[in-house]
Amino acid sequence: MTITKDMNIMDIIRVDEDLAGILIASGMHCLGCAAAHFENLEEACAVHGIDADALCKDLNDYLESKQ
Repeated sequence: MTITKDMNIMDIIRVDEDLAGILIASGMHCLGCAAAHFENLEEACAVHGIDADALCKDLNDYLESKQ
């Protein structure tokens, strides 16, 4: 599965729970907040001042490395 910027945060974590560590390391420390259930990756990155394209690439690179 490929992670996209329009996926919500909880759906991303459901793909692979280890992706939570990458999100936290990038500065997204609110994985337990209510917004994580409806906010997509691009929206969350905008709120936290994170480059959504770079983070999306990191998440997908991680998934590729596990194959």
